[in-house]
Amino acid sequence: MNRKHFLSSIVPAAASFNLISKGIAEPERVLTVPAYLQPGDTIGICSPAGYITLEEIQSAISKIKEWGYGVKIGNSIGKRYFTFGGTDEERMSDLQQMMDDAQIKAILCARGGYGSVRIVDGLNFKKFRKNPKWIIGFSDITVLHSHLNRNYNIASIHSKMCNSFPDDWAKAEPIQIETIESIHQCLQGKKMSYTAGANLNNKPGMASGNLVGGNLKTIENLSGSDSDIITDGKILFVEDTGEYLYSIDRMFWNLKRSGKLCKLKGLIIGGFKAKKDDAGDEFGISLEDIVLEKIKEYHFPVCFDFPVGHQRNNFALKCGMQHQLSVSANGSQLTEI
Repeated sequence: MNRKHFLSSIVPAAASFNLISKGIAEPERVLTVPAYLQPGDTIGICSPAGYITLEEIQSAISKIKEWGYGVKIGNSIGKRYFTFGGTDEERMSDLQQMMDDAQIKAILCARGGYGSVRIVDGLNFKKFRKNPKWIIGFSDITVLHSHLNRNYNIASIHSKMCNSFPDDWAKAEPIQIETIESIHQCLQGKKMSYTAGANLNNKPGMASGNLVGGNLKTIENLSGSDSDIITDGKILFVEDTGEYLYSIDRMFWNLKRSGKLCKLKGLIIGGFKAKKDDAGDEFGISLEDIVLEKIKEYHFPVCFDFPVGHQRNNFALKCGMQHQLSVSANGSQLTEI
């Protein structure tokens, strides 16, 4: 290869790298939607993050079977290596086997915690890309949602996990049942639509775009990595729990300074359970003001109090799928289109 031809071949690649590194959207890619489930299909359960016992997932197993699906329990269930569901190698091997098993049509993560980022780079997605399946979970599982969306544009489901299924369904609150049933509805291929009440801090408007997001702390931690979320032209939803307000402020600054807000189509603020500030060291700015400060120069719709996050009203959302967000004085609505 002569020098002129060599240089001409690397310039486009370098330009593409620069665009990505500056937070500019990549060329539009075709979304891959895993097959929706049919009665008799199998759902695998594994724990790529924290540990959980077989006893603790019995309620989820019973409900999945009630839905008409089979269940395959991963080797990480019941294992424990300190806070993790087994060593990194054990959790990665378990998830890999489920990703590669053609008989498994969806993978329900048993719980969150921490650990997915420790194994994601060791996963091989070659077979998964040819035979994609739904990966289901939230919180720490945001790592997998973001990685799938950025690298392969494969849809996934952000939802409750096994540790949120009630032990006694007869005593469960209606909202618990509704949110867990929303997982089933997603897996069946139903178009999902949710509403949120009016909030004086909402910014009205209407927008359409692919839905991305998840746990804000995890999104911040992924910034600059191979799993970094791409937000340009999309509707972003975020949620978090157990963080001080100053830490939430820092996360939103990360979104702004890394270019993740400037080209959004819409922003959805889910549940945020902030830690109480230490006496005498109050941050002094509310969650709403933290958000509004970062987006004041933009004109996309913003919705607060959306039913997603570390709370009972945590409904299933299809990450990567096209949605429409409508925000008005009467409230907000997010609808899959």
